[in-house]
Formats: sequence, structure tokens, C-alpha cells
Amino acid sequence: MRYRSIRFIENRKENYIKEAWLNTKLDSGKIRCDACAHFCVLNEGETGKCGVRKVTNGDLKLEVYGLLNAINIDPVEKKPLYHFLPNTQILSVGTVGCNFSCAFCQNYELSQYPKEHGGEVVGRFVSPGRLVGMAKERNIPSIAFTYNEPVIYFEYAYDVMKLAKEAGIKTVFVTSGYESKKTIELSTGLLDAMNIDIKSFNEDFYRDICGAKLKPVLECVENAKKAGIWVEITTLLIEGKNDSDKEIEEICKFVKSMGIETPIHFSAFHGAYKMKDVPPTSHETLNRAYDIAKSLNLRHVYIGNIIDDERQNTYCAACGELLVERSGYLGDNVTNHLVDKDRCPRCGYGLKGVF
Repeated sequence: MRYRSIRFIENRKENYIKEAWLNTKLDSGKIRCDACAHFCVLNEGETGKCGVRKVTNGDLKLEVYGLLNAINIDPVEKKPLYHFLPNTQILSVGTVGCNFSCAFCQNYELSQYPKEHGGEVVGRFVSPGRLVGMAKERNIPSIAFTYNEPVIYFEYAYDVMKLAKEAGIKTVFVTSGYESKKTIELSTGLLDAMNIDIKSFNEDFYRDICGAKLKPVLECVENAKKAGIWVEITTLLIEGKNDSDKEIEEICKFVKSMGIETPIHFSAFHGAYKMKDVPPTSHETLNRAYDIAKSLNLRHVYIGNIIDDERQNTYCAACGELLVERSGYLGDNVTNHLVDKDRCPRCGYGLKGVF
């Protein structure tokens, strides 16, 4: 296995707070946060839905700038990203806080920490330069902002992305897809890839289970594609909640509208947070979603969080040749058969992605 933890930090706090400059000061005296599609309008002393962007002394402050709680070296396949530097490592980092409140969150200890601890934030400060330096020292070609929602600490991610670009290191958002149009515009040319969750195709699901809306997520996918950012989609299937044939088909049709080469990952749910009593997703449900996606001619469909070697592999869309072979669980064993970085060894077809 290639999973390595550099550090996991908890119950530590350093007083490093920086301006959350992605905001608008309104004539009313309030401040609108412009980082995500909630567009929270805040008075002095108020904190956004994320729990980490707070108005203090007339300015919007980011209370977790550089305060990292998790720093790990993962296989890039774990994000999951299957068309992005396959069989490489990625330096993965996260803070506390989230602009969603998903009842099934598998990283709730981080994402919901401020909300469940009276607004407290914890972490250890790692400067943008130091984080990029960690990747360079270990010859890791990319950095992922993950574990919790990266858009909530966008100003930090932005500073890292600029330095990473200069150093030839690629960057990734693993996100719920609530980035505002302005955030995507600012990321253009800096951010290389996004794995975006489409958690459901039902507004009730988003409202009642996630504390958000569907439409901004779809708009984020569209904006990211237009900006030239490589996008892969993940849907965590929860039986009885978002796994009907109709809903899976609607998700697949939307992904198809973004281009038939857009990869989609159907992931198995395992009980977590406030939905521990919900049974895990069956292999049959994942296979059903896979078959629906394939019936709509999506070229790159994967299932994950479960061992299924065949449906983790990447095949050539032109001739069917095996291009990237995966076995085990979340990138345990990967063999890259591509030639010239992105070409099929049999027919020369260019696989879409970042290689």
C-alpha cells in the first residue's frame, strides 16, 4: 500500500487568521461572502454556514487559513481521480468546517467540527510555501484540497495554487461543487482538476439531507468544464435515498451533456455520522448504476468503495484496449498501459484527462 500519513492534527489551534478577501461589502453595512453559492450575508460577529468565515472588526476573516488538520500522501485514485496522473501519489490536505451538513458525511469529525464545538477551530499552521515544499521534497506531482470542503478556505488554496503552478505541481479540489462562478474564474489557469460530488438529482435530498441545493452544483460543473478544468463526477449511492433508476439516469444524462468522455464514479455508502443505521450499498446497486450509465453511452464509468477489478479499469473508447488496470481497494494496485502519457498502445487513441 502507498498510504502514508505525514501528520494528523487535532485539538491544537494557532492564532493565524487572514482576510477572506472573496467578499462584497454591501451598502447596508453587511458583508456578503462570495466564495460559495450560499452567498451568506453577515453582520458583525456572524459566521457563515461553513463555520470558518466570520465578520470581525468590519472585515470577513478566514479563521482556518493554513490551519490543517489532515496531511496525508494518498494514491490519486483514492480521490477518486482515474484520468488524472494515474498511478501517482497526491499530497492531500484539509481543515475543519464545511458549507454542507450532510447527514451521511464520512469525514464529519473534520467537516462538522466548528458546528459541534461552539465555533471552535483547530489545526496547525502550514504556510502555502511550506505545503508546496512538502510536495517538492517528496517528488509528489500534485496537491489535493480534500477531506472537507476546499471552497470554504479558498484564499489559502488560491495562495497554494499560485505557488504550486510556479513549481510545476498540479492541484485538485475534491468538492461538493458549491464554488461560485467568481471562485471558478479565479481558479482558471491554476486549478488542474476537480472531483465534484453530485449527491443526488433531487432538490429535497439536497435540502433535507445536505443543507444545500442541487442547481448550484450543476452550474459549478458547467462553469468548471467551460474553464478548462478537468472534471470527474462522483455519486455516493445510498439505497432508498438516491438510487432509483430514474434518478441515476438523470444524473447520467446531465454528465453526458458535459461530454461523453466525462468520468463518473458510483461509490458505495457505508454507515456514517447521522446515518449509521442505513445499510451499506450493495454490489448489485452499483452494478445497476454502472449498466444505466453504459446504456447511455457514457464512455468511462467506474464503481468504487468496493472491490470490483473489472469496473475500476479504464478501457480505450475507440478499440476497447485495457489502458489503466486497477485491482484491490482505492488504488492499491494500478498498472498504467498508456504510451506517450495518454495514448492507447493498440490504436493510438488519446484518452481524455490530465497525464
